[in-house]
Amino acid sequence: MKKVTAVIFGYGSRGNSYAQYAIDHPEELEIVAVADPVEAKRETAKKQHNLSENQLYEDWKAFAEKPKMADFAIIAMQDNMHYEPALAMIEKGYHLLLEKPMAPTALECKKITEAAEKKGVKVVVCHVLRFTKFWYKLKDMIDNGDVGEIMSIVHMEKVGNLHQSHSYVRGNWRREDESSPMIMAKSCHDTDILQWLIGKKCQKVQSFGSLVHFTEVNRPDGAPDYCVKGCPVGESCPYNAVKLYYDDKDNLWFRGVATNKVEMPTDEEVWEAISHGSYGRCVYACDNDVVDHQVVNMEFEGGCTVSFSMNAFNEGGRNIRIFGTKGEITADMEAGTIVLYSFETKETTHINIGAVDGELTGGHGGGDTGIMMDMVKYVNGEKTSKSICSLRDSYMSHLICFAAEKSRAKDIVVDLEDFSRDFI
Repeated sequence: MKKVTAVIFGYGSRGNSYAQYAIDHPEELEIVAVADPVEAKRETAKKQHNLSENQLYEDWKAFAEKPKMADFAIIAMQDNMHYEPALAMIEKGYHLLLEKPMAPTALECKKITEAAEKKGVKVVVCHVLRFTKFWYKLKDMIDNGDVGEIMSIVHMEKVGNLHQSHSYVRGNWRREDESSPMIMAKSCHDTDILQWLIGKKCQKVQSFGSLVHFTEVNRPDGAPDYCVKGCPVGESCPYNAVKLYYDDKDNLWFRGVATNKVEMPTDEEVWEAISHGSYGRCVYACDNDVVDHQVVNMEFEGGCTVSFSMNAFNEGGRNIRIFGTKGEITADMEAGTIVLYSFETKETTHINIGAVDGELTGGHGGGDTGIMMDMVKYVNGEKTSKSICSLRDSYMSHLICFAAEKSRAKDIVVDLEDFSRDFI
């Protein structure tokens, strides 16, 4: 296999995760440039990939002025920062590994899709769940006819109460105007998986949901704006920032994000961050506006129905039940368990994929490594797994999320074909 080269825009937790593949497989992938406005992150990239100063950029725009220097670009910045660099890199002929969501609006997603198709470049959106052993096994079982034709699916995205507080109450995805709707930011993973498993087009979408718990009305009496100032319910509150970010030395994700550092921050840096930054605020006194629970009903071609729930009030994880004409599957991603019941034999088969790390500890159950493995092959023109999908397919799964938001806001059932034609 010919070694390929890549540049990275955004060296936070996602960019760093994808870049790890170059460290683990230097014979397959080399990172040749990194753009990030945070000096500490550029320094980390410099050390990890042996980069010189002229391979580091504070802004992707400065990089875009240079001649094409790599096979593909990894765009791993914030949701609302994807659109411009994606179009710029497509125009220069780069293939793209584009972090999900593609962009925060349906129109921008459409324009990225059309630009890539016109230019003839390969764009892979980071639907990393497709590349885990768990979801790949489920896809194989469905393709093999183990449950016959899928009639219905019940799927649950258990965000996790701490993940919700970290990312969607205190963090970068707390406000729709600064990122994207939560159903898009968190669950375009899930609409992609559902579309992939069913193998048909979604036709209608209906959604309900709101922000109820993480609001000012539930703020405890006497709770300060920042947890470090001492809260009367601090000992019992599960969202006490001092406990989550300062006392818990092992949660490197929380500590790193709060301090805006890739490498291990010091206690002093963490204390400073939670004393003044958004990650130290009382979860009931933030400026968040995204939902903390939402349900989406979908109807696919042929009458297959899906009930999907995304909510914060749980430990975290994903569960799915698939009902087919020949059998039923009950599966738990975090436990790595799949149970198949056959109508014909009346037998139950237990499959143990193996427990995986949840999203709070990174890696997406091996999906981050899996997508990089396939991306290198894809750019090289070699055969990939069936997890790789077209940008057009990604665009359609994104439209489900945008349609869900329209349904939730207007209390209507959205016809996806009409929506895809008329949303402009």
